[in-house]
Amino acid sequence: MRKNIKTTEAIFPMPVLMVATYNEDGSVDVMNAAWGTMLSRNQVILNLTQTHKTVKNIKERKAFTVSIADSKHVVEADYFGIVSGNNTPNKFENSKLTTIKSENVDAPIINEFPICFECEFIEYQSDEYGCGVIGKVVNVTADEKVMNGENVDISLVDAIAFDPYTHGYYKVTERVGNAFKDGFQLK
Repeated sequence: MRKNIKTTEAIFPMPVLMVATYNEDGSVDVMNAAWGTMLSRNQVILNLTQTHKTVKNIKERKAFTVSIADSKHVVEADYFGIVSGNNTPNKFENSKLTTIKSENVDAPIINEFPICFECEFIEYQSDEYGCGVIGKVVNVTADEKVMNGENVDISLVDAIAFDPYTHGYYKVTERVGNAFKDGFQLK
């Protein structure tokens, strides 16, 4: 038997994405965004309201980065989601994480997160069904520690996902199948 539940924002897993920009003064701003995904092969979409400091920076700088959070940095990732850059200008400094400047866009890359998408701002959609920030991915970097030869090994990334049912974070590490292959068993 099935039971009705009260939440509608319950797709799991939801990624834990760190969206990073530069502020007007060149300092680093980062926010935690669970509502984001790939829109196409080279575009990301982030459902973010215009009230976020990060969105203001994205529009101003025309660039941002999106990093995949890992379990080693769950405290910092959560902090970036509960503290607003509008109220705490030194939010990133408080985390003790470090950055380098992207060579491809006017945005910071957070060194401690294993995968980073460097994005050019395309547009902000704000109508009734608007999705927020859309960006073009111009480069992706991965820490060598999560690489297996030329490929990223997701089990080494130790990515975390957000659970909207209980507000927990979960590790995404174990491979359980092969896409575009296992289903052929039913043909």
